[in-house]
Amino acid sequence: MTISGPVKPPGKRVIKRMSTRTKWLLLSVVSLLLIGAGLCIFSEAAHLKHSGQPTGQWVLLGTYSLILINGGLCLLGQAIRFRVMMDTRRIVRREIKKKARSLRPKRKSPSGA
Repeated sequence: MTISGPVKPPGKRVIKRMSTRTKWLLLSVVSLLLIGAGLCIFSEAAHLKHSGQPTGQWVLLGTYSLILINGGLCLLGQAIRFRVMMDTRRIVRREIKKKARSLRPKRKSPSGA
């Protein structure tokens, strides 16, 4: 029996193969859904507090909502990071093409035209 290095979970391999654009699209949508769900649950916890429900009930619901909101904000930050990477890459490629065009020798027009 041979012992190899740690086996990566299959999800990690799938994420590594994804393009930056796909990661950005997925993270941005999921993060906005989490933030929205967290805010809805937060308003429900506030409603329970003001309607006189037991403290433990609205505290747990409020804690759950804050976890969702903060998790959504973290994912949104990661999505913004991927978007900045995409934009930076596009700008760098554009500048490289512009420089390559300026370094090419100029063609002479055919005489007699």
